[in-house]
Amino acid sequence: MNRCINYFILACSTISFLLTSVSAQTFEKYFHDKTMRIDLYHTGTKGTETISLDKVYAEGPWPGSVVNLIDTLNLGEYYLRVFDQSTASLIYSRGYSCMFNEWQSTDEALAGVYRTFHETVRIPYPDRAVQVTINKRDKFMDFHEIFSTVIDPNSPTDIHREKMAPEFKVVPLVEKGSPHEKVDILILGDGYRKEDLQKFRNDAKHFNDIMFSTSPFKERKDDFNVWTIEVASPDSGIDKPDKNIWKRSALGTQYNTFGSARYILTDENRTLRDIADAAPYDFIIILVNDNRYGGGGIYNLYSTCYAIPDNPSQAWEMDYVYVHEFGHSFGGLGDEYYSSQVSLNDFYQKGIEPWEPNLTTLTDKQNLKWKKFVTGGIALPTPWNKSAYDSLTNEQRKLDRLASDYYQKREPLYQAEEQILKNADLAGKVGAFEGAGYSATGLYRPSLDCRMFSLSLVGFDPVCSDAILRVIDFYAH
Repeated sequence: MNRCINYFILACSTISFLLTSVSAQTFEKYFHDKTMRIDLYHTGTKGTETISLDKVYAEGPWPGSVVNLIDTLNLGEYYLRVFDQSTASLIYSRGYSCMFNEWQSTDEALAGVYRTFHETVRIPYPDRAVQVTINKRDKFMDFHEIFSTVIDPNSPTDIHREKMAPEFKVVPLVEKGSPHEKVDILILGDGYRKEDLQKFRNDAKHFNDIMFSTSPFKERKDDFNVWTIEVASPDSGIDKPDKNIWKRSALGTQYNTFGSARYILTDENRTLRDIADAAPYDFIIILVNDNRYGGGGIYNLYSTCYAIPDNPSQAWEMDYVYVHEFGHSFGGLGDEYYSSQVSLNDFYQKGIEPWEPNLTTLTDKQNLKWKKFVTGGIALPTPWNKSAYDSLTNEQRKLDRLASDYYQKREPLYQAEEQILKNADLAGKVGAFEGAGYSATGLYRPSLDCRMFSLSLVGFDPVCSDAILRVIDFYAH
């Protein structure tokens, strides 16, 4: 019996090796081991959009997988596809989301205002001419092509080949292997002056330690490389438009994105990409040297997190934000909370199943997307003490988060909420709990509590953990 088992293991290993070898040969057939960066303009308003080509760059070595070239994760609002022009073969694809898609749900877009966002997609550098297409999900989550262009990688005029001088120092924080075989995270700082760079080094190490002490990252830490670029800004801190505070920061991050005081993003994509080119990366994290609670995360774009506690006793909230926002940008996880104010209108269509792996409309109980994780015998939807929880969060929403006595007033409400979420009868169970995706009704989350739901250091629930592991498995070999 043991001999049979050994033969079986050997056969599986041989098959895996052969598949990997075939994939590597496919990469060598169509690509060079360097990166093509494609910059785009994304323009439109609510219900309409246009993508146009800006510039194409030849960058450094390709940091991604040379095995998994075709995306099988089905994550993101958009889907990039690359075809070999001569054979029409699909040779590369990736799902992603972007700022433009979120902006389409804001009051500004609903009013018919047009805006343009600068975006980037990156692919292995093709050997010959390719057709690059971008597809967008419709309201039924089906993809439709909205952009197509042909790029000749050997054009002497269409490809920008200037080498960006490494203005800032690149420092490896964790090196576990070849970028082709590992997930590569790049941590950048914004609002750190030259005099603040030691703080950036300390912050990067601290938050990276927090990430890899959190499951399932903890168990898979050997599958990651982590790089830092010591970006120096002229000023300390970042913009707070609602307070008329304006800073000269290298990456242009700011609070008040889309009108939300705590939402931190940057619309200076070209600058971000120029600086990030100095290091290999699959995923970007931006630490901001400022003290207002805040962050942001968009799938396959980047995540952000503040790095100075607004209240010393609440420093743990930064640790929460760092991991929570990376859950968005890395795992494609949706927000499971619904009581906090956001500036997006009807971000999820009623009755339409979201693509995020941890959100559902529960319109088809028999084919629930996380069916294999559901606790046996649990009711769908799953009853919980929602009315009591909602009454507490409604009171908390009345508080001014920027007021000096905010934490003092919030504490009793927060503790009462935590007691509801620590219900022993439901702890660790997977069902369908109503209240998720910014909506109190009609959307459901897998578990009573999760890092994507409550402001706490609780771990990821089984469904979110599985989604993260799928991404790790896709990039790391």
